[in-house]
Amino acid sequence: MKDIMNMNVKKIAFGAAVVFFTGFASAQTLQDGINSIDSDKFAQAKTNFTDMIAKEPTAENYFYLGNTFLRQGEPDYAKATESFNKGLAADGKSYLNRIGLAAVKLGKGDKSAIAEIQKVVTDSREKDAEVLFRAAEALTLFEKNSSPDLAIQFLTKAIEKAEKKGVPAHYYYTLGDAYRLKRAPGEAMSAYDKALPLAKNKASVYTRMATLWMAAQVWQKAKESVDKAIAVDPTYAPAYKALAGYDIRYQQNAKATQDLINYTKYADEDPYTQLEIAKLYFTNEDYANSKTVLDKIFDKIEDPIKFKLRAYQSYADKNYAEAKQNMDTFVSQAEKSRVQPADQGLQGLIAAGLAKDEKDAAKKSALMTESQQKIAIAKAAKDETMKWDLELANIAGGGGASQADADKGPTNPTIEGLKKQVAANAQDSDALFKLATAYQDAKNWNGAILTWQKMSALLPDWAPAYYSQGYSYQQAGNNDAAKLAYEKFISTVKPADQEANKQTLAYAYFAVAYMSKDSDAAKAKDYVAKSLQLDPTYQDAVKLNAEINK
Repeated sequence: MKDIMNMNVKKIAFGAAVVFFTGFASAQTLQDGINSIDSDKFAQAKTNFTDMIAKEPTAENYFYLGNTFLRQGEPDYAKATESFNKGLAADGKSYLNRIGLAAVKLGKGDKSAIAEIQKVVTDSREKDAEVLFRAAEALTLFEKNSSPDLAIQFLTKAIEKAEKKGVPAHYYYTLGDAYRLKRAPGEAMSAYDKALPLAKNKASVYTRMATLWMAAQVWQKAKESVDKAIAVDPTYAPAYKALAGYDIRYQQNAKATQDLINYTKYADEDPYTQLEIAKLYFTNEDYANSKTVLDKIFDKIEDPIKFKLRAYQSYADKNYAEAKQNMDTFVSQAEKSRVQPADQGLQGLIAAGLAKDEKDAAKKSALMTESQQKIAIAKAAKDETMKWDLELANIAGGGGASQADADKGPTNPTIEGLKKQVAANAQDSDALFKLATAYQDAKNWNGAILTWQKMSALLPDWAPAYYSQGYSYQQAGNNDAAKLAYEKFISTVKPADQEANKQTLAYAYFAVAYMSKDSDAAKAKDYVAKSLQLDPTYQDAVKLNAEINK
């Protein structure tokens, strides 16, 4: 679920392979299979290649089937390996199946596979454009275990070799994907531009362009590209997945749910595609739909990733014991390379949740120590799957704000009218400001928190939104989350704006000091002094200062 240059949205690090879509011009049946993969119709692709093997059990056909298992949202290494081995049994020299087996090793985190892929290319004497292309593709499949420079080298040669017959569009797609891995968005877009006139289905290229713009956080161009993709092919499933990413970014949950319904309609019933859908629903905080989809496919999937997703769902439901059980199962069954810093962070949050209700003092202390250690691992890795401090604050405060909580809270015609305005245009900052203020006036603190968060997502450098989040959290009784929001406000106010924000800064410093006085006396003293420096006449700060400096 993680795009190459991270989208700044709540992301769940499920460890999925980065799925790139390619096309391949050869026999029609092969083209059908490749088109199915490109459209996230993996079950259809597997049927297609299985039929091809039944008619003609060649090494190449076994490779294409095996490669489908690598390309799906969550790779099935066992089935891919089985198919590649059958391909080698059919032809012991098969360069493609040797690449396939090396790709399995690479996906599992063994980087010695890069040298193996290089050796296959050397053994092939670089005569076959398809071998060069598949070697490059393998080197771009797994973000954390990739070699973009080598992939670019192989693709450049593949393009040169293919020029006489005409370069297939997917050579340029994959070149763009390699540049993307290299964090070179300009070159990536240039490669996609070259693919556009050659591609039979231009939706594939426009979708790639859209996700590249999203990665660069150029949201307007991202939306324009995804709209073009849907306009040229309204049945192209990956475009709706990209659109869901856009709508999740703007916390437009209802719109993202509709995108996912469309994605489900146009992708196919392959269990691993459904698993991707369950993950996306989770990212959209649509836990009910996520659970429904996962329950439907749970027994059809052998991959232990299913236990991880169930752990996230249980955590979201505040069912910490069940979350721990599922996370323990995932960690015990998954290969060590698949357990990510985010997983350890989640284990830390689960431990904090269990500690909250633990009566035994020794057990409670052990759980809190485990929580701090595991979350420290996620933070040290700079993992942003979850807002770790805010999640901890929400556990301490009894849970974060949800859309369901906001909808249950006080409302009025002004709020309802502004909700419609925001739904029509997620980037209308004026409507968001008015809606957040209307929620505050109605004392619907959950609605206010969520709307100020949307404002911060839209304008991350606009400090007042963080101040208002702090105030709303405080009114909702979640002091830990309020403290974090006030600190974010303090750190976001630019030096040039200090004077204009003097009063609110004085209050923010006071609020953090007040909420820290029992847990961190040194911080409380420091912050109350800063509050008085900004406003020496602020009576609440004067009193607090006298109290903590007795």
